[in-house]
Amino acid sequence: MGDRPDPVRLLGLIGLGYRARSVVIGVDAVRRELQAGKCRCVVVADDASPRARDKVVRLAAAKAVPLLTGPGAAAIGAQVGKPPVMAVGVRDRALAGGMVQLASAHS
Repeated sequence: MGDRPDPVRLLGLIGLGYRARSVVIGVDAVRRELQAGKCRCVVVADDASPRARDKVVRLAAAKAVPLLTGPGAAAIGAQVGKPPVMAVGVRDRALAGGMVQLASAHS
């Protein structure tokens, strides 16, 4: 699927983005942002359901948005204080660039 960055550092960046309101949480919100052209990067939990993964992966590929494989949904949810989260969309260009760079440095 996507590149796999260091999970601890990626979770830190997701938390930072959440506090700055630069990320959207959840499959439906990520799909809306992708369709609107506002997502710069998408993180999908490594244990996301096939249906959720399919919905996000296809749209991200069609929009040429970088896709990263994140840690488990429970870990992402815990980082943002929510139940398990299968997808996170990053709206901030610099934050998305940092995540993609983290993924390429880790692989």
